[in-house]
Amino acid sequence: MTEPKLKSAPLAYQNEPFLNSPDGRILRLLSEYSEPLSRFRREQIQDTVVFFGSARIQSRDSADTRLSGVRENGAGTAAAEQALQMKRAEAAVDMARYYEDARRLAFLLTEWSAHIPARRHRFVVTTGGGPGIMEAANLGAHEAGGKTIGLNINLPFEQNPNPYITPSLNFEFHYFFMRKFWFAYLAKALVIFPGGFGTLDELFEILTLAQTEKLAKKIVVVIYGSEYWKRILNFEAMADTGTIAPEDLELFKFCDTPEESFEFLKENLTRYHLGPQQPKRTEEAATPEIAKTRP
Repeated sequence: MTEPKLKSAPLAYQNEPFLNSPDGRILRLLSEYSEPLSRFRREQIQDTVVFFGSARIQSRDSADTRLSGVRENGAGTAAAEQALQMKRAEAAVDMARYYEDARRLAFLLTEWSAHIPARRHRFVVTTGGGPGIMEAANLGAHEAGGKTIGLNINLPFEQNPNPYITPSLNFEFHYFFMRKFWFAYLAKALVIFPGGFGTLDELFEILTLAQTEKLAKKIVVVIYGSEYWKRILNFEAMADTGTIAPEDLELFKFCDTPEESFEFLKENLTRYHLGPQQPKRTEEAATPEIAKTRP
């Protein structure tokens, strides 16, 4: 009697049940490091300027449309509900200026960086890849004709990538800390627009790394919109009470216009990260800076 032949077992790296199991977690983590690294090398990305801010802030056109809709559809709505909807729609119109400012600042940075003589792409505008301020910054960089990066995150409530990310630089992460790693690892500057819990988390992580000298490089930090942020945060009170050192207030700068922010970023990126002029960018493969500096 002929014994039945045993089917070949799947190769470990093609075994999806294993890869998606707890035992495969280390491979998934490594993939979220190695795959982006490979793409950044291929796309010749040397470093980035990261924009953080609320996903809920709308463009001026969208906010105006929303306000008009509330006004037109208010009849028949309870007075208290109508007042609440109107208040939120008016706030959205007010906050829309930050969308337009992020778009303008990203345009200015990308236009400037395109003329930096370098082998690789410098100071590429990078966001979390979603709507709101993220969309605005990707849009501004796209309008300036530059590459722009989106580091999206897989969430229970779906956050789709905005359409202005360079397709080859559109990333999706499962692990928040791996996504944060890539925000910080390539960044030479951080621009913090008005936002909520996530924005605060991202701001304080970078400030803590800078304060504790855990960064191998200088990251320039702009906190954009002093009217908003000084209602939310009181850094001076922290210094006055001794919970931070007075010199920690020098880790960032408040700015209120795209032009002011751009000049500050341009001056400090030049000072800390450009140095002697480099040869003009070529399409030849090169080992990016990310392979040379420690995390």
